[in-house]
Amino acid sequence: MASIASLFFVPWIVVRAWIMPLPATVQEQVNDAIEYGFDGMIVYVDEAGKPPAFYASGLKNRKHQIPADPHSLFKIASISKLYVAVSIAKLVQEKRLSLDETLADYFPELVGRIENAEKISLRLMVEHRSGIPNFTDNPDFWENPPNSTEGTLEFALDLPAYFEPDQDYGYSNTNYLLLREIIEKVVGYNHFQYIKEEILVPLELKNTFGSLSELDIDDVMSGYYVGFEDDFKTEDNGMFSTAEDVGIFLRALNDGSVFEEGEQEIYSSIYVYEHTGLMPGYQSIAKYHKDIDTIVIQFMNTTDFEGYNWNLSQVFYSRIVKIVRKGKDL
Repeated sequence: MASIASLFFVPWIVVRAWIMPLPATVQEQVNDAIEYGFDGMIVYVDEAGKPPAFYASGLKNRKHQIPADPHSLFKIASISKLYVAVSIAKLVQEKRLSLDETLADYFPELVGRIENAEKISLRLMVEHRSGIPNFTDNPDFWENPPNSTEGTLEFALDLPAYFEPDQDYGYSNTNYLLLREIIEKVVGYNHFQYIKEEILVPLELKNTFGSLSELDIDDVMSGYYVGFEDDFKTEDNGMFSTAEDVGIFLRALNDGSVFEEGEQEIYSSIYVYEHTGLMPGYQSIAKYHKDIDTIVIQFMNTTDFEGYNWNLSQVFYSRIVKIVRKGKDL
């Protein structure tokens, strides 16, 4: 009875997507997903022993009615945290950083402005166990999002900690904003340049970028928020990448080939091997499925306030994995 009752609290559009018969192919599922209010969708599937497969449906650009292109650049949002965490592991192995050093060691000026700064280690920041407030939880942040690190950080300063360091888990984008700044203090230049030198170049990833200034904006998939006509691709926030580049990186992360000797042990002790991403107009899922030795990357360029689209994206991702897994069993 409890399970039946719980269905009344789930939007029926999500239930419908969940219970529909499973299509025979990934492309059919991608096509079906567009009927649920998404503008465009990209899926990349890398099955071990097979050439990677690319799928797309819907629109890359709504205004100009340009069809979705599986090779478009996309704002990967928090998937970028994987690249930052790999960078931290590399710098720790090189003994240029210590996971036991504190936020106060690097930014003494934040003592008193971020509660427990002298107790929050780099390890706790990477693990989201610092208790530092998440700047995106501050409603004022979304009124007029700043375009600088300093301006963004202001939305997390002078606030009570979520919890005492290492006493709980609390996802906070502020952790990784500060970690990027720490990387720059240590290496002496832009953190994305370090990511490029240590991760992208060795993996020959030529379609991953740190800002709009590095790329042709026409290569970027448009992003839309339900109820608004704006195209969010022009906002320069975070990393851009193709599904293929993310997939290659994720394969290297999971098989260990992105690491030098001793780095993977450090990484495994501090962070995860998969991630999702969400920002206005863009949502993404990047996971490795060990049981079928397969990487599945999913990009969708429509988000909404209620979160229905996020729930739907997870349903469709799960169904795509089921289709791939079913194909393995044939």
